[in-house]
Amino acid sequence: MPLNFKQAKTDKEIKEILDYNIDAFTDSPDFTWDLEGLKKEMKNGWKVFAVRYKEDEVIAAILIKKAENQLLTKNTTVKAHHQGLGYNHQIKDFFELRARDLKLDEVHHFCRIDNFRMYSLNESHGYKKLNESSSPDKQVVEWIKYLD
Repeated sequence: MPLNFKQAKTDKEIKEILDYNIDAFTDSPDFTWDLEGLKKEMKNGWKVFAVRYKEDEVIAAILIKKAENQLLTKNTTVKAHHQGLGYNHQIKDFFELRARDLKLDEVHHFCRIDNFRMYSLNESHGYKKLNESSSPDKQVVEWIKYLD
């Protein structure tokens, strides 16, 4: 089933993402998953999207940000009972489609250093891991994909 991606623009929409099922958001890449943390990300130029299965269930959240010729991306873990169904592949496809729509050359994805499932997913989509961590605590890994 195709996923629905809806940008959260209001406090109510952000709160809905946070409140729907907080355990889906505990493995965030580099910030605190609370209302203030998400507002801070948005203030820094990140757009927050709810990833929905059907219309009523938020199964993940994604963040994107345009930077020069790059689309910067990060996302939460897909809820456990939806894992293994190809939804992470749909999220990757959404990132790449959005970058192409914006006429960008690169997609950069950030994930925690210990998220080995994301390593495999990134590699299967043609991303290359950068050698140096971009986070001060060295717990976030950056991946890059050059678009055709």
